[in-house]
Amino acid sequence: MALHIVGIRFQKGGKVYHFDSSNCCDLNVGEYAIVETARGRQLGEIIQVVENPPSPPDGTWKTVQRKATAQDLILRQIYHCKEAEALINCRKKAAEQKLMNIKFVASEFSFDGTRLSIMYCSEEDEKVDLRALRRAMQRLYPHTQVEMHAIGPRDVAKCLGGMGACGLEERCCTAFLLDFSPISIKMAKEQGISLTPAEITGMCGRLRCCMAYEYEQYAEARKLLPKRNKRVLTPRGEGKVVDVSPLKQSVMVMFEGEPQAEFMYHEIQVLDEQGVPQPKTPEPVSDTPEEETVDVGEVLPASLRGEEARPSTGPSIPKRPRGSRSSKSRHRRHRERSG
Repeated sequence: MALHIVGIRFQKGGKVYHFDSSNCCDLNVGEYAIVETARGRQLGEIIQVVENPPSPPDGTWKTVQRKATAQDLILRQIYHCKEAEALINCRKKAAEQKLMNIKFVASEFSFDGTRLSIMYCSEEDEKVDLRALRRAMQRLYPHTQVEMHAIGPRDVAKCLGGMGACGLEERCCTAFLLDFSPISIKMAKEQGISLTPAEITGMCGRLRCCMAYEYEQYAEARKLLPKRNKRVLTPRGEGKVVDVSPLKQSVMVMFEGEPQAEFMYHEIQVLDEQGVPQPKTPEPVSDTPEEETVDVGEVLPASLRGEEARPSTGPSIPKRPRGSRSSKSRHRRHRERSG
């Protein structure tokens, strides 16, 4: 029997998961279905029907249990209205237990109320013990299995929503981003973006996701252009490249005793150290431009230098064990006793 794979999404702007709906092939885009997930039975909306499905990630496709009924939709709406109350109760219990530096972001019931998932974020990025809080919430909801899930700062921004740092009424992560792409300082350098934190960080405090949108185009365009401080031959003579416009495919050239001028890529030739014109071949793109060395550590905090702060790779100095005594103090005491 041919497989009938559908893509199902459980939340607005959430990730799409694929399920086998061969046992109920009458499902169409826009309808709802009941499926079994790691967080219990969930009700999700069918977003797509996959024509040529790839191989399943774990070897077998999870199946759709059944098509959602009107009663299921009403039940989901009832528990959805209770999620704000559950989050308020969780924050109240956390305050009673004096749990500081923990942000409880959202709560989510399964469509039938059998599970309650509470998402939180630790401001100190440390693992916290929430077993007492989970037991307190379990007493409030005795017929529901309570679970605590830690999420990262980018997921917090996605849950909360709101206006983006660029001025859009809805953040990209909330509006359409399904997955978070790895972002690095290299992307900002390739596009000529200022490395000040206000320019490259989003509302989540991490590097902006939008820096990945045009990075490939900038990197591809830079391969054809010479780097800064390269000697080039132009219609006005020999000069040095002082600035590059990748998308425009032009360079700004400085001459001795003359004003700077802009030339297109086809008007210049790169010179080697001996002043011989070189064939036009794509330039390799490096992490740091040749014309300058940017110490990101002076500009950005450790959390913004990449996806995670990298630990120091320098040699570690072992600490002296507690109670040990230096050789000088032993010699001093020996002289006092002998004297």
